[in-house]
Amino acid sequence: MTPSKFYIPSLDGIRTIAFLIVFLSHAGLNHIIPGAFGVTVFFFLSGYLITTLLRREYEQNQFIDLKHFYLRRILRIWPGFYLALFLGTTLTLIGVFKEPIRLSALVSQILHYYNYYETFFGAYGVAPGSGAYWSLAVEEHFYLVFPFLYMTLLKMRVSRQRQMLIFLGLCLVILIWRCVLVFGMGATEARILHLSDTRIDSILFGCALAVYGNPVLDVHYGSDRLWKYFLLPAGISLLMFSFICRYPEFRYTLRYTIQGIGLYSVFIAAIRFPDWGVFQILNWSWMRFIGLLSYSLYLVHDTVLQLVYLYLPKMPMALQGAMSLLISFVLAYAMYTYIDLPFAKLRKQFSS
Repeated sequence: MTPSKFYIPSLDGIRTIAFLIVFLSHAGLNHIIPGAFGVTVFFFLSGYLITTLLRREYEQNQFIDLKHFYLRRILRIWPGFYLALFLGTTLTLIGVFKEPIRLSALVSQILHYYNYYETFFGAYGVAPGSGAYWSLAVEEHFYLVFPFLYMTLLKMRVSRQRQMLIFLGLCLVILIWRCVLVFGMGATEARILHLSDTRIDSILFGCALAVYGNPVLDVHYGSDRLWKYFLLPAGISLLMFSFICRYPEFRYTLRYTIQGIGLYSVFIAAIRFPDWGVFQILNWSWMRFIGLLSYSLYLVHDTVLQLVYLYLPKMPMALQGAMSLLISFVLAYAMYTYIDLPFAKLRKQFSS
């Protein structure tokens, strides 16, 4: 038996914040809003949540049903993914968007290797607004490999502390690989930002938190004052430094590592102290609800933005953004009602 769904404070609110960061960046504020950081937050959250669920399943049942794991992931991700891709591609083929569709590019999206395709062959020939599919490809690659790694560590009876150290060690290896690519091979920003072998550490940081020091599964360590008034401010300071430092060499290499370390303390504090200070906002009902829609919002928002820009070019940018956000919410809510909820009921067959 696999574990039933359980509530983790603040996570839905964090999803909402991550989506809004991405949306505002795509809506024309990319010069002041770091959209890539929103994706990094989504990565960290995915690693933390998926590993927490796998760990909980193993601790309850002494095994992990990989078949059910992959069925749950397919039913959660693929219906909305392929619907949004189909709609965007159809709008392009019928001439709503004045762009060509290249079959090889479309196939790379369908088969979840678009991040490599766009890096080596160019981000052309896909529906406008579907460029964000690179990040979904990274997550698919993570799902393909990580459960087997985690199960191997469990079968070898590796302690949870050593599991954490192994995951953090892999993060260090990926940092070194980024440095080799940048300083030794002259890699571009797109090569570093979009590819799984250089970005999957953002997910692994979340995995490391899930296996040791997990604020919902483990005994809390460190006093409340230590977390609230030292470790949390330290994590926020690291994140701010990663935004302020503009040297290309730093941005292509250390930035993602610094952000992963900073998010560690932010996630622990947000989950451990959901009723404290600003973290209360993350748990407001409407923030949690937007978090439930965040995946569908992520899928459709950029296509909506492109449509508004194309057909209402003279509208002030703020109004373009507001209209796009409203339309995105309507579409996301429809997807939640008619796709997410029915498939969620189907997923329960593999979760109980």
